[in-house]
Order: sequence, then C-alpha cells, then structure tokens
Amino acid sequence: MPSLLTLLVYILGGAALGSLMILTGIPAAPLLGAIFGAGLLSISGQLEVAAWPLGTKTILGIGIGTVIGTGINRETLGELQLLWKPALIITFTLLITGILVGLLVSKYLGVETVVALLGAAPGGTIGMSLVGSEFGVGAAVAALHAVRLITVLFLIPSIVNFLAPKTLP
Repeated sequence: MPSLLTLLVYILGGAALGSLMILTGIPAAPLLGAIFGAGLLSISGQLEVAAWPLGTKTILGIGIGTVIGTGINRETLGELQLLWKPALIITFTLLITGILVGLLVSKYLGVETVVALLGAAPGGTIGMSLVGSEFGVGAAVAALHAVRLITVLFLIPSIVNFLAPKTLP
C-alpha cells in the first residue's frame, strides 16, 4: 500500500476512535481515542509503519502550540503573578524526580539511559518524542510517554474529583 494511503488509514482510524471517545465524557477523550485508534492499527501488523511527510510533525507541533498559546491571555498572566512560586516548585520537583526516576530505571531495569531520562522527563509526548528522535530513540520515548499520558488522563480526573470535589463547576 502506498505510504500516503497507509498514512490516511492511520489518520482515519485515529479520527474514528477519537470521535467515538468524545461520547465517553473522559477529559482529552479525542486525544486518547486517536492514540488508541492509530496504535491499534499499528499493533495489528496489518499496515506498514506510518511514514509522515517531512515537516509534518513540526507543523502539528506548531498547531498544538498555537492552540495552547491562544489560551494564554491577560487573565492567565494575572494568575501567573500568584502562581509563579508554585509553578517553579512544581517544575523543579518534576525535573529532579524525572532525572532520579530515569536514572533508577536505567540502572535497575536495564533501559538505555537516554531513553529512561527522556521517558521520565516531564513534558508532552510530542515534544519529548521530537527530542528523543534527535538522539535516535524517538519511538521508545514516545512509547513511554504514551503510556504515561494515557494513564494520567484516565486517573487524574477521578483523583481530582475525589480529593477536590468542591472546586469543580
């Protein structure tokens, strides 16, 4: 099957399951559904590995960054005046924890150090996978982050509802 047709099948699989997942009410359901849809197709072995045209991931990254960036406004900046200390504490705690976990995973589970460090790093799947690809380990890093992302998206909303039910609208 030509690579563009294979890519189209992956996109349709991700879009189909992503669209169906909207009905579940799970936070980030379209993202989870797309990951599962494309992932199941890939795991099936019935299709070749998707070959994305040069620059596609960069364009998608810019698109996602733009979506996130448009959510930043004057109100967000006002909140940041109150939240900058917690933001720094959270950021450095996650960085230090990620480094420690990455080193432990590498040492005790035999995972390549670069894969373990990038896989344990706090960051998005796309960003860390792109960094990983520059080190030649993008697929392994993407796999670790996909597991993390799926787990977090499934568990955190329930944990937030349990621990802070009064703060939700």
